[in-house]
Amino acid sequence: MKTAFPPLLSTKQALPALLQDATSQLSKDEIILAHLELDLDLSLHFVPGVVILTNLRLLTRSLTESIWQSWSCDTPNLALKHYDHAGVGTLELQDATAQLASWRYTLAQNPAALALLTQFDRLRHEITTGVKAPVAEQDDDSEEEGDVEGVAEEQAPSTASLFRLWRFAKPYRGQLLAGFLLTLASTAATLVPPYMTMPLMDNVLIPYQNGAPLDTALVSLYLGGLFAAAMVAWGLGWAKTYILALVSERIGADLRTTTYEHLLRLSLQYFGGKRTGDLMTRIGSETDRICVFLSLHLLDFFTDVLMIVMTAVILASINPWLALVTLLPLPFIAWMIHVVRDKLRNGFEKVDRIWSQVTNVLADTIPGIRVVKAFAQEKREAARFREANNHNLVINDRVNKVWSLFSPTVTFLTEIGLLVVWAFGIWQVQRGLITVGVLVAFLAYISRFYTRLDSMSRIVSVTQKAATGAKRIFDILDHVSSVPEAAHPVRMEKVQGRITIRDIGFRYGNRAVIRGLDLNIEPGEMIGLVGHSGSGKSTLVNLICRFYDVSQGAIMVDGVDIRSISIPEYRRNIGLVLQEPFLFFGTIADNIAYGKPDASREDIIAAARAANAHEFILRLPHGYDSMVGERGQTLSGGERQRISIARALLIDPHILILDEATSSVDTTTEREIQKALDNLVRGRTTIAIAHRLSTLRRADRIVVMDRGYIVEVGSHDELLAREGAYYKLYQAQQRQAEDMLEDNAAKEVA
Repeated sequence: MKTAFPPLLSTKQALPALLQDATSQLSKDEIILAHLELDLDLSLHFVPGVVILTNLRLLTRSLTESIWQSWSCDTPNLALKHYDHAGVGTLELQDATAQLASWRYTLAQNPAALALLTQFDRLRHEITTGVKAPVAEQDDDSEEEGDVEGVAEEQAPSTASLFRLWRFAKPYRGQLLAGFLLTLASTAATLVPPYMTMPLMDNVLIPYQNGAPLDTALVSLYLGGLFAAAMVAWGLGWAKTYILALVSERIGADLRTTTYEHLLRLSLQYFGGKRTGDLMTRIGSETDRICVFLSLHLLDFFTDVLMIVMTAVILASINPWLALVTLLPLPFIAWMIHVVRDKLRNGFEKVDRIWSQVTNVLADTIPGIRVVKAFAQEKREAARFREANNHNLVINDRVNKVWSLFSPTVTFLTEIGLLVVWAFGIWQVQRGLITVGVLVAFLAYISRFYTRLDSMSRIVSVTQKAATGAKRIFDILDHVSSVPEAAHPVRMEKVQGRITIRDIGFRYGNRAVIRGLDLNIEPGEMIGLVGHSGSGKSTLVNLICRFYDVSQGAIMVDGVDIRSISIPEYRRNIGLVLQEPFLFFGTIADNIAYGKPDASREDIIAAARAANAHEFILRLPHGYDSMVGERGQTLSGGERQRISIARALLIDPHILILDEATSSVDTTTEREIQKALDNLVRGRTTIAIAHRLSTLRRADRIVVMDRGYIVEVGSHDELLAREGAYYKLYQAQQRQAEDMLEDNAAKEVA
């Protein structure tokens, strides 16, 4: 059914206007149940449009169309199908005989499309059965794409995350108990001198001032007691500081190690959503901050608490009324700490996130400095860093604004408290209720009391910083890998290399990449994977390596599901040679032996010879002990690739993965690498992704992929004879090669 409607010309106002106009098309009893805003046409051009579902029909119109189209929902066998691939979603409307309509959209609109599909299925169920369908739970696929790694538990409030550090402190509870007892004893020792000022004032100094002779023996006794108390306090203080510092350093080291080990166990999907600089900051700076907090500030905090409690008890025993006056500022300070704590916690969380942006700029720029200089983008990168740094400055200024007001206010309140105690104490001395010695001792205790109170208020800042750091650390530790280790792993005594892929499917969030794929690979067989970019080749290889787990189906090696095999044991049987080989900072020998650290020098040299790398290694200044620099920057691309091949050869894998190993090198270098690869693939099950189809002539079978499906399988000659998808790819490459030869010839003539 078609309804005439004048065209809309404004792209900016198209969607709101289309929705408003659709309302005017509705009948009296018609209600809109769901709608989908389209942003693509069937040719994948960006064109606004809309699909609307009512309780009676489906309506649709795009900006390029001048009329609305609609289909009644009670049409027999009417069905709405949903597909997505490579970032594009598709809805198809079908009946029993034909496809009625098709719409495309970017996956940003996928949640709305799934909601419309759910409403359509419910409506069709009600129309065909006459029974109202129950409201379905939201489909998991309708969730927005994000980290697939799961969180083991809800995130605790920021300060509470500090208590979770107990799992790292528990192994050192004996040392912690000793440190606590030493803290208790040293704090008690520091409280002795003020108490001894009372008899020193009342029994020695004031009588002497009133004309009595000076009792030197009594003076020596009191001064000796003060010196002994100071020595005991010093010794106990040194012991507790040393013990607790050792414990805190070990807790920090355990925290760093545990976090890094857990990070290594997470799947590639987790790292795909994280920045390198942010992760480095968490493991480095945040753990250092926690370590400093545990070794210094937490010790000070316990000392302050003990000092305040003990001082309060002593004050109350000397004079309860003076003690009560001393505690007057406490409620106000406690209220201020409560108010400021939340502001500081939120502020420090923002500071950490912004600081990660600063380190991310460094992590991007320094490894890519060659590209920065090649495109003369130094000023641009400096501007990026300046912008991130200025943002960090603004956030820190906000936090400092709160803190700069809080700390002096606490100091002011303690000074007011001291003034009140002076006034009340003088009044009690005047009335003869206390002696001058008691007042002096009281003031000495109060000075320590308020000093500790001021110190406790200042620890709010460092506590919130440490709590924020702990929260960011536990954000990593709480993530559960989407590629879990088997609870009861199956042992693989001897791997033959038979790979069976059964009806597998895989999704990146909302995007389906592999669908219903079946493939059998025999031991020792070489399989070539070809297809356009985005066809799913690399994803299939990642699934075989178990960098990701399949969403459906199973991948088996020698008849065993790879999900039931221990991950390290399984991957020890796989050799991987990537398009961009990664070398670690260190010697060439260390890089070749990376997968087998205990390899002998003879084994390393044999692997290098097989990879055609021995000759160029010997030409280096220190041979196999030559440093390759970060990421192997001192070597050429072909040399790095041959080191990578030697690394794979050394572990003697049963399954070999070649991910476009020769696509980024020149023809001469490719020949050298191809010789090394010939040695590498011999006798091994090999899966090779190749950009240059000519390199797959030796493959036993070539698998052609398109949009996550296998569309052709056969040898090079068989597939050319069929003149199908592989034939078209091959012909396109041949034409491209011929064009390049003609261009080179023309340049030589010129």
